[in-house]
Amino acid sequence: MKTLFLQAPSFDGFDGGAGSRYQAKREIKSFWYPTWLAQPAAMVPGSRVLDAPADEIDVEAALKIAAEYDLVIMHTSTPSFPTDAKFGELLKQRKPGIKIGLVGAKVAVDPTGSLKASAAIDFVAREEFDYTCKEVAEGRPYSEIAGLSYKLEDGTVKHNTPRATIENMDELPFVAPVYKRDLKIENYFIGYLKHPYVSFYTGRGCRSKCTFCLWPQTVGGHRYRVRSAQNVIAEVKWIKENMPEVREIMFDDDTFTDSSNMERVHEIAIGLGKLGMTWSCNAKANVPYESLKIMKDNGLRLLLVGYESGDDQILHNIKKGLRTDIARRFTEDCRKLGILIHGTFILGLPGETKETIEKTIEFAKSINPHTIQVSLAAPYPGTTLYKQAVDNGWLQENDAVNLVNSKGVQLAAISYPHLSKEEIFHSMEVFYKRFYFRPSKIWEIVREMLASWEMMKRRLREGVEFFRFLRAHEA
Repeated sequence: MKTLFLQAPSFDGFDGGAGSRYQAKREIKSFWYPTWLAQPAAMVPGSRVLDAPADEIDVEAALKIAAEYDLVIMHTSTPSFPTDAKFGELLKQRKPGIKIGLVGAKVAVDPTGSLKASAAIDFVAREEFDYTCKEVAEGRPYSEIAGLSYKLEDGTVKHNTPRATIENMDELPFVAPVYKRDLKIENYFIGYLKHPYVSFYTGRGCRSKCTFCLWPQTVGGHRYRVRSAQNVIAEVKWIKENMPEVREIMFDDDTFTDSSNMERVHEIAIGLGKLGMTWSCNAKANVPYESLKIMKDNGLRLLLVGYESGDDQILHNIKKGLRTDIARRFTEDCRKLGILIHGTFILGLPGETKETIEKTIEFAKSINPHTIQVSLAAPYPGTTLYKQAVDNGWLQENDAVNLVNSKGVQLAAISYPHLSKEEIFHSMEVFYKRFYFRPSKIWEIVREMLASWEMMKRRLREGVEFFRFLRAHEA
């Protein structure tokens, strides 16, 4: 079947793609690559990936394109599901015979509810859905496809046997050729990465058990299955040769620096050093100095680090597997080596109080990552955090649909007897102001801008967007 893999139109600036852990409109313009759609697209000859939000394609234009296909597979998330389902309904009105399927954590967790929510949705693919999508596109009978849930003629929902986890990750084709073919790479911005950048996964799953983290608990699993170092280096070499404008590679694995994986990390780093590529990755704040040095000596520029909180009890509550003293030492090691850090923090996790919020702000200021992102605790269905929140009355069941507002901006979903949603919500702008509006941090940013005209233009644009975000957040 002629197949379209679609990130449907959504809120202006909303990045709900599977490559995004933060399914909301960000403080500044940011878009991750739709890697989880590009992967099955690489396995379906003649298919196309359309990322409507990143390309600023509206509903009417997207409908016109989608109607040219026989099969449309959309990635959906809990916040975007209502608008994604509505898009499917409009598409079915335009072309009644078209087949529409959904993939993503939302439908993996609730396949029955997702199918029953809209008559337009023909099937959903659970678990890892790459081969499921491929087999649907090949026209196989639904009854023969593992990992598929679909409607029977009488309206009942049928769930096929689960699809086995992919073990040999090297069997999957490269995603970069799909990016080059179908996407406008200049549309993908991340504030802390060089532009243009390319991100992809070198493995799936995460051994960490963080209670809030969505993908390991729903799609990827807690076993870290990796591509060989040679396979990863080969894709980066392809990017270097075929996408010469790319200035940075971002490895988007949940924890690229997993301690079980460090020899492979060293091998990849040395390979990238020989290619002369600049790169970044997600890391836990516990990487040994010796490994950091090997990575830095071979092109590592920045680490994206989830600190989450400056309070050790909260880190214990969320099963982070980390203490603040270890995080401090790691951060100092990075500073000594000249590795930049984009630090992420979450407000409103179990155990949060006004005092722990203050503690986290002071912790962030003291370790001083180059840039930060502050999020609100998001209890996605399928996570331990969601179950805890419902069981303890911090969240009404099914209220997770209210993770973002009508403009796609993240809301505080959890409230506690001693700490309201409103207090958690407004602590975000306090955090940002107290971190960024310090003379030392302002001078750090100004120095960075003065060193490069390109960075000057970029930071000025981001500054305007950031102040708009703060004003909207205060309203």
